[in-house]
Amino acid sequence: MGTGTTLRGIGSIVVVLLAAVAVFVVAGSAQAAAVALVGGIAAVLLALSGSEETSLPPAEPHASTRAELDELLDAIAEPVLLIRDGRVDLANRAARALLGSHVVGEDARVAIRHPAAADRLIGADPTSPESPIALVGVGGLDQHWEMRLGVASDGTRIVHLVDSTERHAAERMRVDFVANASHELRTPLASILGFIETLSDSAGADSAGDDPAIRTRFLKIMMDEAQRMQRLVEDLISLSRIEADKYRAPGTPVDLSALVAAVCIELRDAGGARGQDLACEAVPDLPPVAGDAAQLSQLLHNLGGNALKYGRAGTPVTLRLDREGSGLVRLTVTDRGDGIPAEHIPRLTERFYRVDAGRSRALGGTGLGLAIVKHIVERHRGRLDIASRSGEGTTVTVTLPLSPPAHPSSPSPPVSQFRNGDAAGL
Repeated sequence: MGTGTTLRGIGSIVVVLLAAVAVFVVAGSAQAAAVALVGGIAAVLLALSGSEETSLPPAEPHASTRAELDELLDAIAEPVLLIRDGRVDLANRAARALLGSHVVGEDARVAIRHPAAADRLIGADPTSPESPIALVGVGGLDQHWEMRLGVASDGTRIVHLVDSTERHAAERMRVDFVANASHELRTPLASILGFIETLSDSAGADSAGDDPAIRTRFLKIMMDEAQRMQRLVEDLISLSRIEADKYRAPGTPVDLSALVAAVCIELRDAGGARGQDLACEAVPDLPPVAGDAAQLSQLLHNLGGNALKYGRAGTPVTLRLDREGSGLVRLTVTDRGDGIPAEHIPRLTERFYRVDAGRSRALGGTGLGLAIVKHIVERHRGRLDIASRSGEGTTVTVTLPLSPPAHPSSPSPPVSQFRNGDAAGL
């Protein structure tokens, strides 16, 4: 390549770089600037290869520039294709992994088999106001992509595919959450309104409002439904607060042994006859964990409460606190209930997911308990595991990091509080 051609090439690339910077400044999009940069450099390299065809052997400059362009495109993490005359001229490594190596040289409409993309790939006006185009099912049934197009000065079309699968899933989760929350609130509200209307109807001598027994029964149902709504609203608020703090790891030393002892007393007092089936155990002298005491208390209430609700009456529920290696503490909650079928376990921490919706509502569950537990564990940089066998029961294990030794907490409960050696009931 001659000196004059080299200087022109350098000058052209500088202009392309400035144009990409301008696109970034005006559009505020790094992706749009990257597409403009790739397209501009591709056009410069192709133009330079054409200008040297008369002075150099035909194959050598073309092979060199294509190799340089291939290397440049492969450095881009997202799929990028260059289309000339309706066919895929180049595809970077990510595009070949997504669409297959055979796409190079294929008709663009065959390479990206999607009705919404066909007209834009070979049509007269690829830069229509409708861009980007949403593609569903390319590379997998559940994958979502945004296809963005640019045009180089020589007519080469630059196709940039942006993976929007996670964003789509998050949006779907948000929509489902709003729909489920609305449904959960609407059901008790409709019941309350119906009973109020019945009690307010004073027509006739046999009005329900004039019968003390019926009135008492209706008022109890209304109170139960109102409390159900209150629990749901409180859980929604808790979930929102925990999610808002998820990126701030708590650093306050918490005496988890003392917290477990306090929660066990509360669960026994509130659980009636079933509360007496709760057995709490902890090894003495456990170091504190780095945590949020209020959230850890909520975690213990949710796990212990679930085990008491869904375990069979008269069977023990065990809550045990122990060491896990040198820097972790392990909390296990075990019940001897009906167990959970294996296909349900991966979804138990989803919001409003229930194995038996009717039984859950009858027992006062909101469908958010384990979702809250999961978010609390994540905020504490811990691990949550659920193991269950049908007919035998369920064990939930939470592993949490201990507080750094440089920040001591209040003294652990004295050994005399534990009744039996290393592991005693609280």
